[in-house]
Amino acid sequence: MFDPMQLMIFLVTATALAVSPGPGMLYVAARSISGGRAEGLASSFGTALGGFVHVIGGAIGVTAILMASANIFTALKLVGAIYLVWLGIRTWRQAGFDLSNIEVKAAGCRRAFVEGIFVEMFNPKTAAFFLAFVTQFVDPARGNVAVQFIILGAISVTLNTTPDIVIAVFAGKIRRSLLSRPQWMKRAQRASGALMCSLGVALAFARRPV
Repeated sequence: MFDPMQLMIFLVTATALAVSPGPGMLYVAARSISGGRAEGLASSFGTALGGFVHVIGGAIGVTAILMASANIFTALKLVGAIYLVWLGIRTWRQAGFDLSNIEVKAAGCRRAFVEGIFVEMFNPKTAAFFLAFVTQFVDPARGNVAVQFIILGAISVTLNTTPDIVIAVFAGKIRRSLLSRPQWMKRAQRASGALMCSLGVALAFARRPV
């Protein structure tokens, strides 16, 4: 279905983009430091599922319609930005609580997973990425366009999720070392909350691709 050379170019480029620090990676790091490795991993899988929603949307043409409407883009952007800022404020306010509880409860992981889904789903920049990047490697002459888009999108999501998982594991270890220093842990949690808020503000000022 795919030209071998084009597929190789796609894999190399997608891998380079995946390992480059971005909002998704920073978000997972913030959640991991704040809530531990389990919560960070749950966030990683949540953002992956949210990204796959954009893949499906792009495959059926919804993404193209979304990016063509300034009003829809702005509404989606603001919802995602407000949600991220709310998470950041909540993390800041909860800093210093339950520092002795290293293990993250199942309810916390489920919440982190769901929040990760919504954070990624309401990020129009993700939709723009798939629309601008993946479509360059879709060739109508080589089969069903939607199937090609889904396959390439799924590969991209997988590549993006892999470094997030690594970040979650290492950030979780940093958190455990900070638990023996409550004041440091409190500062780290507040820094995580501030980071989430800054990501939300950055998303609020994102411009619609033209």
